[in-house]
Amino acid sequence: MFNIVIVGVGGQGTLLASKILGYLGTVNGYDVRVSEVHGMSQRGGSVVTYVRLSNDKPIYSTIVEQEQADVVLAFEKLEAVRALPYLKEDGAMIVNTQEILPMPVVIGQAEYPADCMARIHAACKQVVEVDATGMATACGTFKAANVVLLGVLAKKLPFQYADWMNAIENNVKEKFIDMNKKAFDMGYNL
Repeated sequence: MFNIVIVGVGGQGTLLASKILGYLGTVNGYDVRVSEVHGMSQRGGSVVTYVRLSNDKPIYSTIVEQEQADVVLAFEKLEAVRALPYLKEDGAMIVNTQEILPMPVVIGQAEYPADCMARIHAACKQVVEVDATGMATACGTFKAANVVLLGVLAKKLPFQYADWMNAIENNVKEKFIDMNKKAFDMGYNL
């Protein structure tokens, strides 16, 4: 059983990442449950997606409870801090180092916490910091940061490289497949 929590801000591609993971699990014979929570996602608000994969017993709940996530895949640093309660004691946090300012910060009513990464490192034994946005930009678009992060995650899951390529081919629009494969490879080879 693998419990993955994907967190980010609306528009970062968290839902595509969960779709790719769900497809990957399904075609490999896993019982798969995917659930998403949209706040004000279309306006830059938080998005949380739960992905549960099991190859030995059925999954009855779509929700990953606190302290049950094997991996938190965070598309933004502050969202990573907010997701810390989900992580198992020996779980891994994969964090895109991008900062997206929430509305209270934008309008001057709050400050973006300067110590996000320090909090994450203090709370987690396994932290992978990735400039996924910069890597994706090098591939042709910052929007492929989600797939860079999936490339990093791939090393923690029992699926073959070819399975990941197949999942990308079957879930990404045709004109963006090559760019996303390149982005995946950047994360995978990190």
